[in-house]
Amino acid sequence: MASTEKIQADFDRLAVLSTEEWNHNDYYHSFLLKHVPAQCDQALDIGCGTGGFSRLLAQRAQHVLALDLSPQMICLAQERSRRFSHLEYQTADVLKYELPTTHFDCVVSIATLHHLPFAEMLSRMKEALKVGGTLLVLDLFRAESLSDFLWSIPAFPWNLALRLWKQHRLRPPHEVRQAWAEHGRTDVYLTLAQVRQSCKKVLPGAHITRHLLWRYSIVWTKPT
Repeated sequence: MASTEKIQADFDRLAVLSTEEWNHNDYYHSFLLKHVPAQCDQALDIGCGTGGFSRLLAQRAQHVLALDLSPQMICLAQERSRRFSHLEYQTADVLKYELPTTHFDCVVSIATLHHLPFAEMLSRMKEALKVGGTLLVLDLFRAESLSDFLWSIPAFPWNLALRLWKQHRLRPPHEVRQAWAEHGRTDVYLTLAQVRQSCKKVLPGAHITRHLLWRYSIVWTKPT
């Protein structure tokens, strides 16, 4: 796992290159939104980046707290979210941030937990949820089984089709590819088996779904 300083530097660099273009995580926003509680007073977005999903949450929740390690990402998120007075951004290391206990109706993390101690973060997110609240995770996984590799076969042409449709090109600009490649050298992903093992211990009954574009989701509701 990369150091906190390295991750922050990588995402500060990526923020400078950021546009509001579609990305793979955006493809699953509608899936996640379906699981946000109908009555959502307080929501938390961990690793909010430039705030794309935070702004969607703000249309469902009375108050959204959005955290990210990168000051540059938070600056962009604030600039793009000025019309949401009930959306609060903070630059923070979530491992050191004191999350209030049993406070949130919804806790979300998108493409962030692979940078953090996974089981520890699931436990912290669980503790921050109110009874009846919903925990939502979308992240990348490491292919391990034959079925994982078979799922990648249709993912490649679908990925290209989506890029042409949403971005009107097959590849991001060269400097963006370079920045992501540099960041990716220190990324470490769990296998789906490891995800399931941790969820079995920390979030019994969680629904874990393998998605097409090299991602998985966790949906869990805190029992009464």
